[in-house]
Amino acid sequence: MINYTELLLKAKELNDVFTSQVPYPHIIIDNFISDESILDEVLKTFPSKNDIDFYKYDNQLEKKLAMDQLHLLPTNIQTLLREFNSPNFLNFLEVLTGIDSLIPDPYYRGGGIHCIETGGKLDVHIDFNIHPKLKIHRRLNVILYLNKDWKEEYNGDFQVWEGHKENDKHVLTKLHNKIYPIFNRLVVFATSEKSYHGHPEPLNTPNDINRKSLALYYYTVDRPENEIVDKHSTTFIKRPDEDDTLDDMRNKRNIGRF
Repeated sequence: MINYTELLLKAKELNDVFTSQVPYPHIIIDNFISDESILDEVLKTFPSKNDIDFYKYDNQLEKKLAMDQLHLLPTNIQTLLREFNSPNFLNFLEVLTGIDSLIPDPYYRGGGIHCIETGGKLDVHIDFNIHPKLKIHRRLNVILYLNKDWKEEYNGDFQVWEGHKENDKHVLTKLHNKIYPIFNRLVVFATSEKSYHGHPEPLNTPNDINRKSLALYYYTVDRPENEIVDKHSTTFIKRPDEDDTLDDMRNKRNIGRF
């Protein structure tokens, strides 16, 4: 399914690229799976909201469909997600990122498949930092996009933001990158208190076009001491050009979720 000999060579070449990115380590790898027929089949079997009972998020901060229960997914999608949790893939990620002893999530908590319909969005945020069952540190996010013929006008770009904490409150300061969710594009980024990201602009697609992706998260038992903070849930943050309309909702969600 994946040529790991070729992939490891690429990982060694790209390690410096990943670690040197600002405002936090991240990388884009296009044409990730050389045999695109595998992803063509994934697209063909990708469930609609009528096929399975997706988790539905429908509010002003996040509007999306998600499913992390593998047994409910088509067999070929299960196979690909399990491949991304395999020792060979973990080795690739460790070489690429320089993070050793990565642990895959057997529960795929918050990952699996994601689907954004017209009008959908995901507010800029940092992710929960401790796995709720395994009690280990979240270190990497991996997203594989599945969208053919994607147009910039559709929005849905993955945004990379810079920010900091000020008076115990997260403040966004600069948009660094917009990454469009094109077919067979892999995005890997470090998960930390500085990894501000999201796709906050509502999706502007025709009603029959959705934004589809696979998402996986990886953990370690420990992490650098200067990155350790108290356990927290997904934390949503206002962009600099936004007014205060959603502040109360963000505050309630940031306190109440896990």
